[in-house]
Amino acid sequence: MSDLLDDPVPGQNMPEYTVSELSGEVKRTLEGSFGRIRVRGEVGRVFKARSGHLYYDVKDDRNVLACTTWKGQVAGLSVVPEEGLEVVVTGRLTAFGAQSKYNMNVDEVAVAGQGALMALLEKRKKQLEAEGLFAPERKRPLPYLPQIIGVVTSPSGAVIRDILHRLRDRFPRKVLIWPVAVQGSNCAPEVARAIEGFNKLTPGGALPRPDLIIVARGGGSIEDLWGFNEEIVARAAAASQIPLISAVGHETDTTLIDYVSDRRAPTPTAAAELAVPVRMELLAWTGEQGARLARAATDTVQRRAQRLSDLSRALPRAETLLDTPRQRLDQVAERLPNALIRGVQNRRVKLLDISAHLRPSTLRGLVETRRDRCRNLASRLSLRPIQREMQAQRDALTRLSERLDAAQTARIDRLRQQLDATDRLRETLSYKATLERGYAVVRAEGEVVTTKSQAAKHGTLEIEFADGRLSTGGATPKPTPKKPKPQPPSQGSLF
Repeated sequence: MSDLLDDPVPGQNMPEYTVSELSGEVKRTLEGSFGRIRVRGEVGRVFKARSGHLYYDVKDDRNVLACTTWKGQVAGLSVVPEEGLEVVVTGRLTAFGAQSKYNMNVDEVAVAGQGALMALLEKRKKQLEAEGLFAPERKRPLPYLPQIIGVVTSPSGAVIRDILHRLRDRFPRKVLIWPVAVQGSNCAPEVARAIEGFNKLTPGGALPRPDLIIVARGGGSIEDLWGFNEEIVARAAAASQIPLISAVGHETDTTLIDYVSDRRAPTPTAAAELAVPVRMELLAWTGEQGARLARAATDTVQRRAQRLSDLSRALPRAETLLDTPRQRLDQVAERLPNALIRGVQNRRVKLLDISAHLRPSTLRGLVETRRDRCRNLASRLSLRPIQREMQAQRDALTRLSERLDAAQTARIDRLRQQLDATDRLRETLSYKATLERGYAVVRAEGEVVTTKSQAAKHGTLEIEFADGRLSTGGATPKPTPKKPKPQPPSQGSLF
């Protein structure tokens, strides 16, 4: 039976493929027939996976080609695909058998024509401008004389030599060079990392932080300068805390970094001229200012000396100024002894006049007058106001005592009423009220008996009724007299 199944069906000599064999043949045919190719079209949907792979479409007006750039190939792209951008992609065709699809593995992307580049540049420019990165108030002033200048450029080009030469001619400064690629796919990330690296340096450290950054490159085509139009470079320049001068290309070349930088220089040489002043001009200016200061000081001293000389001629001599006071002193000195003698004599005469009036009778009269005055004052002092105040306080104390007694009596009456009400409530809740209704309490040996079995265990039981207690094993206790209940009056017969 198995032999019959393995034999080919008569009349059918076509080979049979498995699905995997067919997918492999298609993949080998595509890769062998086309090899490495270039395709031009417009970028459609762009998707970057979490793994880092880049998936996008390249389309024309009728068809769509799926493209893939693996994670390791993305860093080598000179232009990152963006939706709506016309590009020329280079790579190899391959097939993905798991979904019966073919796609193109792209390892190089170029913009199709300068017009497309300018359109992309204008799009990025509008985006960054809308975010406020071009605002004039964001731009920082350049330091007048920076101590350290950081230069981001290629270390082997003529640009760095021009900058160093111009700095040496104008004002020699310390220069830190951060070597980067100034064109190609590595340009943008390296320039962005250089700007961020300069900002992360510690001021005054082993590698000091620069006071000014110059990003420079020589002239070239728009494709050569495209790295300075990338968004990461523009954002890194805008985020720099160190003032930044952009000197990319010639005077007619404009890149995005020129709009976000704090100052744009038309050439790298002009950037060096903006960075530092001319040392010789500063020395000449300071020398001129020093000379002007010396001349002004000398002129001022001379004018003040002449003014002092003129004033001194108008003043009298010192000897002349002392003549009049000296004469006045001599006259006073001559008059002083006689004045002292006369003053003593006048005071002696006045003392004698006063002593003549001071006699014993006069003193006694003065004392009596003062004593009478004291008696009059003592008689005017009365204790009646004090007594009235004491009486008022005594009356207030009496009223307060009466109020206290009344309050205490009222409180005692209120407590007595509460006690009576509580006693009536106790009587109401007592079990004796239950005995009045015909019930009894059975006790044995002082304990209450509530069941028949408990009563059978004891020989003597004590029964408490409403009118007394009865013992079943002893003498009958004398009943407690009970007040007769009042009978309601009879209504009588109506007939």
